[in-house]
Amino acid sequence: MKTDVKLFLNHLLIEKGLADNTIISYRRDLQTLVQFLADRDINNFKQVKKKDIMDHLFTLKNRGISARSHSRHLVSIRQLYKFLILEGRAQEDPTSNISFPKTWQRLPHVLNYSQVEALLAQPDESPLGIRDKTMLEVLYATGLRVSELINLTINAVNLEAGFLLCLGKGSKERMVPIGSSARKNLQKYYNGPRQQLLNLKRSKFLFINKFGNKLSRQGFWKIIKRYAVEAGIEQKISPHTLRHSFATHLLENGADLRSVQAMLGHVNIATTQIYTHVSMDKIKKLYFKHHPRA
Repeated sequence: MKTDVKLFLNHLLIEKGLADNTIISYRRDLQTLVQFLADRDINNFKQVKKKDIMDHLFTLKNRGISARSHSRHLVSIRQLYKFLILEGRAQEDPTSNISFPKTWQRLPHVLNYSQVEALLAQPDESPLGIRDKTMLEVLYATGLRVSELINLTINAVNLEAGFLLCLGKGSKERMVPIGSSARKNLQKYYNGPRQQLLNLKRSKFLFINKFGNKLSRQGFWKIIKRYAVEAGIEQKISPHTLRHSFATHLLENGADLRSVQAMLGHVNIATTQIYTHVSMDKIKKLYFKHHPRA
């Protein structure tokens, strides 16, 4: 079974081009399944029955996992069997008649306009401060994922035309417009502070750390959390918070859902629709606050 899982994960990496974090999640879920089946003396996926999968999922539920995690485990197993059947390594899918648990859709955390302004105002005029200011501006201006931001290359940004080209999930490229404020900060960063940080080194990556190397996800995570504290933002904040704020603010100001979907790089528009719920939540709060008979 371990060989089957390894072949499946290679398929996701090489043929599907899925992100490393996604593959890590699949691996973790399937390793849990393999261990459960081994404890039942099942050593071949062809032997697995619906009851085995149900018992496995029930065991996970008893451990206290959320409905969302429960659904993810089921997706991992179902995708594995889809692959095994195509490869002739299994005849049927024991998960085919298992339904997903009902999950409550959690609304994303979004900053309001004044919080965004406060966050963007925190970096100083040092080379690192100008870099940080630029990254925050670009993130809010484009809605990029943090992995897309740190992987931006200098050739991916066209300041004259006002857009950048990023490599998203599944190695899919998309063009995203850049606003004037972000363009101004990019120009300022590229013409001075970036060269100072490189200190005679060379790098294809746009954003680099103080040693002249590519900035890491963890590095940027620490940066945004520090500035959030300095800005007096009490709610939890992550790089994804600016992506959520980007989408929500666009929709609140009249952008159409399809355009926001394209800029975010969502394959399914249903993923983008969560931001309409955020906007509606704000409308409801305003209604109950201001209507005389609410």
